[in-house]
Amino acid sequence: MGSKKIIIGSDHAGFNLKEVVKKMLGREGFEFEDVGTFDTSSCDYPIFAFQAGEKVVKNNTLGILICSSGEGICLAANKVKGVRAGIAYNDDVASLLREHNDANIVCFGANFMREEDVIRRAITFLTTDCLEGRHRRRVDLIKTYEDEHMK
Repeated sequence: MGSKKIIIGSDHAGFNLKEVVKKMLGREGFEFEDVGTFDTSSCDYPIFAFQAGEKVVKNNTLGILICSSGEGICLAANKVKGVRAGIAYNDDVASLLREHNDANIVCFGANFMREEDVIRRAITFLTTDCLEGRHRRRVDLIKTYEDEHMK
């Protein structure tokens, strides 16, 4: 990804973990933009998933989203045309999301994942490239479907 800015967001349940991930991003030399939320007050995760997704697609970069389970924010992000988001529920999947699916957003569940696992998986996701060949062909099928069926 080079020096592209990482987009990060969360809802209230993911806020504290997001702050930890932001510190890691800074330590590891990643530039990032936080699209919110900015405290633990109850809020609606789709708002932040949509904002992050739109910025990831517009800027051709990667993103990190966090909610309580990872599921809701992932589902919402995938409604943005051009987003391929997945939940890194283990170390192998964190890598495969990029290698096989060319995912551009990784999602985490703050209530179901340990901080150290999220940090490791986020770094893996951000530093792994998509493989070509059959994997690129499959990602292109997704892109073609989006172009034909989504406005």
